[in-house]
Amino acid sequence: MTVRVMLVSPAMNAALREARFDGDAPLDRAGERSARAAAGAVPRSGTVLSGPSERCLGTAAALGLAARAEPALTGWDLGRWSGRRLDEVGAAEPDAVAAWIGDPSAAPHGGESLRALLERVGGWLDGTGAGNTLGTGNGTGATDRRDAGDGSVLAVAEPAVVRAAVVHALALPVEAFWRLDVAPLVLTELSGRSGRWNVRLGRPLAAPEGP
Repeated sequence: MTVRVMLVSPAMNAALREARFDGDAPLDRAGERSARAAAGAVPRSGTVLSGPSERCLGTAAALGLAARAEPALTGWDLGRWSGRRLDEVGAAEPDAVAAWIGDPSAAPHGGESLRALLERVGGWLDGTGAGNTLGTGNGTGATDRRDAGDGSVLAVAEPAVVRAAVVHALALPVEAFWRLDVAPLVLTELSGRSGRWNVRLGRPLAAPEGP
C-alpha cells in the first residue's frame, strides 16, 4: 500500500531566533500567531501525530490539530548542549563540535549521534509504509502497529527529524543531512513505502486567500 507522510515543521520560538540547541522551549507569541494564521492550509490526514516537544505540540494545537504525541518523532537529543547557543558551544568546545559534524557516529554532547537519529526516524518512516499500519516507536526500538485510516500520516516534527526523514527516504549519504534546511511551518511530503519513497520538498504553509 502506498502511504503519504506529511511532515510539518513547527513554528518559530525564542531558541530558534537565538540559534540555540532547543531545550524543549515552547512557542513564542509570534510563532503561535503564525501557526494560527496557517491553520487553514494544513492538509487532512487519517492519522495526526506530533513530536513530544512543547514547540511541536504547541504548533499542532495552534494549527487546530488533535495530534497524538509520538516518541519516535522526538527531536535530536543533544545532551548537555541543549539550550546553549551554537556559537557558545563552538567557542568552548571546538574539537567536540568538529567531531560532531565530521563523524555521524560521534556524540560528544552525551546525547544522540546523527547516525542514531537517522536510524530512529528512518525506522519510524519505514513502519508507516508497511501495509495499512502506522509504526509507533515505544522507546525500546520495537514498533507497535496501529491502523492508519486512509493511509496518510500528518506529523508536526522538529526540523532535524524532517531532515533525517528526507535523508533516509532518498537514501542520501549521511553527510547530506547538514546541507538540508527546514524553515518554520513548512510542509514536506513523502509518498511510497519502505525502500521506495518520493519526496516533495518543503513548501510554506500559508493562510488561504480571501474571496
